[in-house]
Amino acid sequence: MAPIPGSGLAKGLAVTLRTMTKKTVTEQYPDVQPDLPPRSRGVIGLFEENCTVCMLCARECPDWCIYIDSHKETVPAAAPGGRERSRNVLDRFAIDFSLCMYCGICIEVCPFDALFWSPEFEYAETDIRDLTHERDKLREWMWTVPAPPALDPGAEEPKELAAARKTAEKLAAAAEAEPREGDA
Repeated sequence: MAPIPGSGLAKGLAVTLRTMTKKTVTEQYPDVQPDLPPRSRGVIGLFEENCTVCMLCARECPDWCIYIDSHKETVPAAAPGGRERSRNVLDRFAIDFSLCMYCGICIEVCPFDALFWSPEFEYAETDIRDLTHERDKLREWMWTVPAPPALDPGAEEPKELAAARKTAEKLAAAAEAEPREGDA
């Protein structure tokens, strides 16, 4: 059966009329902040105290947009006769958000939980060269990172916590079983 001439035009006009009669859902963005979903990806925050300058994030980044500079410092021995240790000290940690594709690989590979997703999304700059944000700015965004979601109440207790609880109960039972000085 051949289509009726002009039926496509009529369907298109019907869609247009239906859309015109619906109430708009435009949010007035600068005045009203949007409700973001939990754990949304905005920018990457740096918890500098956890960073050991292992360079995993920079090595795994597919865009090579993470820049890290460090130097070694010698830490004196903790005990007399001990050996001096050396540790890496972070000098520069920067992310070029004009190159970043927000894949999250750097956050996933960080073994020390130094990188987190922040829901902050208002970081536009007038010049693309200003989109390289240094560690001070990344540290500021760290404080906007929401707390992780609560654990499922029906989930089983983690093995580490269960073992620690059992050990504490055994120690408490052993302490009660010991005779007290005044009980003789």
